[in-house]
Amino acid sequence: MTATGKKVLVGLTGGIACYKVPYLVRYLHKARVEVQVVMTDGATKFITPLTLEAVSNRPVATELFPVNEFVSTRHIDMAEWPDLIVVAPATANLIGKVASGISDDLLTTIICATPRPVLIAPAMNPRMWDNPVTQKNIASLRQLGYHFVDPEEGEMACEHSGVGRMAEPDRIYARVTDLLTDLDEKKKPRR
Repeated sequence: MTATGKKVLVGLTGGIACYKVPYLVRYLHKARVEVQVVMTDGATKFITPLTLEAVSNRPVATELFPVNEFVSTRHIDMAEWPDLIVVAPATANLIGKVASGISDDLLTTIICATPRPVLIAPAMNPRMWDNPVTQKNIASLRQLGYHFVDPEEGEMACEHSGVGRMAEPDRIYARVTDLLTDLDEKKKPRR
């Protein structure tokens, strides 16, 4: 698969794993994938939009209704723009919102409106990952066709150990390229 010319929207939610996302964006950018980054308010508490602008070479979107900008249908335009949406890190909160159809910020509104595939890379405390409601939400989203890069096992920022660490950027990148390849295969004419 050649990634040149593909478009990926990368969404970040509020978790310490945000520090890994510039590496994912760099992998995509080096593969000549056009990247648009969207950050929730929580994500901006862990890493600045400027960091993501530097590695994506594009302005980062952070607000559903930014002041002094034309935005009437921006969320729809952004939902239709990419070939794929990647949410990394995806908190239990974001997963719960998407599973429930809640669209109360720019990222969840884009996800609700997109006709494109969505890849979710969860990152959370092991107890949150093991929570039956979180697992139910993930199962529901998988059944609806959402894709996942499951979290890894290890020590967390909170000093707990277990499953919940966001997958490493190279693993997420590999899954992105697999999904983009699958999309290319589906677009090929049948003989």
